[in-house]
Amino acid sequence: MAFARAECAGLMLAALLLASAAPAEDRSDPWLGEALYYAHQERWFEALERLDTEIAQHYRVDERELDLLHPFIGHAEFSVGDFELHYRMHHRAGRAIRAVLEADVDDAVRNEAVYRLARLQFQKGQPEAALRALDGMHGPVPQAIRDDVAFLRANLYLATSRASEAVDALRRLQGSDTLRGFSGYNLGIALLQDGRAEAALAQLERAGRLRTSDPATLAIRDKSNLVLGTLRFESEEFDAAQRSLDRVRIAGPFSNQALLRAGWADASAENFERALVPWNLLAERERTDIAVQEAWLALPYAYGKLEVHGRAALLYGQANESFAGELGKVDASIANIRSGAFLEALVREEIRRDADWVIRLRSLPNAPETFYLMTLMASHDFQSALQNYLDLEDLRRKLVGWQGSLAAFDDLIGLRRQYYEPKLPAMDRRFRELDARMRLRLEQREHLDARLQQLLVAPRPELLATADEQAWVARLDMFEAGLAGADGKRAVELRERIDRLRGAMTWEIETQYHERLTDAHRHLRELATDVAALTERYDTFVRARQAAAHSYTGYDEGIAGLRARMGEALETVAVLMARQGHRLETVAIAELVARRDLLDNYQNRARFAFADSYDRAAKAQAQVQ
Repeated sequence: MAFARAECAGLMLAALLLASAAPAEDRSDPWLGEALYYAHQERWFEALERLDTEIAQHYRVDERELDLLHPFIGHAEFSVGDFELHYRMHHRAGRAIRAVLEADVDDAVRNEAVYRLARLQFQKGQPEAALRALDGMHGPVPQAIRDDVAFLRANLYLATSRASEAVDALRRLQGSDTLRGFSGYNLGIALLQDGRAEAALAQLERAGRLRTSDPATLAIRDKSNLVLGTLRFESEEFDAAQRSLDRVRIAGPFSNQALLRAGWADASAENFERALVPWNLLAERERTDIAVQEAWLALPYAYGKLEVHGRAALLYGQANESFAGELGKVDASIANIRSGAFLEALVREEIRRDADWVIRLRSLPNAPETFYLMTLMASHDFQSALQNYLDLEDLRRKLVGWQGSLAAFDDLIGLRRQYYEPKLPAMDRRFRELDARMRLRLEQREHLDARLQQLLVAPRPELLATADEQAWVARLDMFEAGLAGADGKRAVELRERIDRLRGAMTWEIETQYHERLTDAHRHLRELATDVAALTERYDTFVRARQAAAHSYTGYDEGIAGLRARMGEALETVAVLMARQGHRLETVAIAELVARRDLLDNYQNRARFAFADSYDRAAKAQAQVQ
């Protein structure tokens, strides 16, 4: 339970690390935020899906320092390992956490990763490796996990038969608020394993008297009292055992075992009237609980010891009928499991939305197999196997949904093709015409620019003449050509006038040369602005044209590949689900067969006891008469 609290705090730690590592002016990466959003809802698959994609895209960009994820990349990779750990992808989680250990990160972040890795190794049954990982911690340990690290170390000592070291580690945790109750109970177990029975009993006594209102701590307090009462019962300290067992809450998770053990403590002390009280309470509880079924035999046993043989015979008869009914349920459960109904009940979505969905399985109609599997389902091994099966079912549903999404993509691409293909040919023809005209104008502009640059080095005023001036020069040339070969006074006068006009025009062109050159450069710069706007519109059209084509071309091969991969994945998931489901059914059937044998034994004992009690009652009645 302490580990569960640490796991819930892990995501908040990752979020705080991301916020603290981000620059003050930019602390937002929407894709990473989306992954954390899903993680906070314990939707680990979706969180991994988005964060894996974001990290892969980050490493494909050219300038990673400009990517929004760049300030958070180290902590994002740490979060990947954390999410994989929660999703029970232990192999990948171990690799991701080791990558964080090898990276250049702060000691606090590194120590957090070491703790996660050690806890993962402990869960995988590798306590020695977990201890070596914890011994490799250097620098400050984050305050949020400091007690959890020490608690994990103590559990590792217990797992490696180093009880004395576990005792020392747990003694230092007795003042911890986050591990209150857990550290006290574990200390009692460690002292017991270390051979210090009296100290263990005293510690369990303290743990059993803890004042608290936390549900988890109350449960561990009940367990402390149950273990203490059992130990005192085995030592034949029946009164002390009774006092410990009386402290177990009547509605707690260990109340049935405590009531049964309390009754036997009184019965062992030959106080059978007191034994009737807890056993009567227990006999009215959930009929499938093994402690309740044992109470059905213990209760008439106590009446028999009190020589109330008629009442004992009646209760033995009722117990015989109850066992027969429960045997029928077990047989129906086994048949139901073999028909596949058990697995169908487990994957019901409306059940799994509830945090207590395992308990709600009792209320499922047409699922009798769930009545006798509560204890089995609560075990760690079965829970892991069951969760793997449920994850496979979730993955199967996602793959089926993704296949439907591919069909939607096909429809979308078909609609785009239907819209664009009739329009694009006419647009392309018009574009080619405009493109040719634009290229011509651009070439002319480049030519003018080159000519003006030459004029700065080698002035040529005639090149800056206006259109009217060029027209007049052409007319003067025409007039002069018309007078070629003409003689006489009139011809001489005309040639003089042409020369005067040409000279006046030349004078005007040459005297205004610098002003005209300046105006030409100014107009060329103004033209450059228009050319830039035209080029931008040209590029925009090209991008739009490419986007239009890319919106429906080139997807067929990729979608076909994804469809094939999804089909293969569905086949693989189906095979794995069949194997995992068969394993679950085999374990469940074995559990039910064991319960059936126990119930059959109980029923036989009830039958013989019923006959004996009936005979005793008859003899007693005869003696009275």
